Amino acid sequence: MKTRDEAMALLAEYTQSASLLKHALAVECAMRWYAQHFQLPAEEVEKWGITGLLHDFDYEKYPEPVSPNGHPYKGNEILAELGYPEDVRRAIMGHALYTNTPRDTQMAKTLFAVDELSGLVTASVLVRPDKNIHNLEAKSVLKKMKDKAFARGCSREDIRLGAEEMGIELETQVANVIKAMQGQAAELGLAGV
Repeated sequence: MKTRDEAMALLAEYTQSASLLKHALAVECAMRWYAQHFQLPAEEVEKWGITGLLHDFDYEKYPEPVSPNGHPYKGNEILAELGYPEDVRRAIMGHALYTNTPRDTQMAKTLFAVDELSGLVTASVLVRPDKNIHNLEAKSVLKKMKDKAFARGCSREDIRLGAEEMGIELETQVANVIKAMQGQAAELGLAGV
């Protein structure tokens, strides 16, 4: 398995957008939190974190979805060439519904479940006057989720399906992702004004 430093270098090579970099870090936080929650060994926690970190690394350079030359197909190809394990690559492929890659591992289910949700949590924090994730409650995110105009790019269907696939109540799932992201609030730019 590659190191986090190697994964960060790859992410930085392909991604310039500050918001996309923060999204990668947010998904990494949630993946690490869940791996620890499931009491996985340290090397698995690291693998889950790296999977979250790299899930969209190719998105900016290869944004054409549903194309073998687009995200995440191109990223999968690059990760294979670099020697990333198949389970990492399959989880990343599975986070995009249009690839029809089965999410048949806990890591793949978790990546799918936290991806869109971490974006909705971030958006929910950024519209708060204090911009502080430590004051955010799951019920606030669920309320925002009902507003279709809010954070329109975050798929509510994917968020619901992700919680369902993990077998977790949606409110619990939201609370868990908030808790995960609170651990890295400053790095994510969500520690308040």
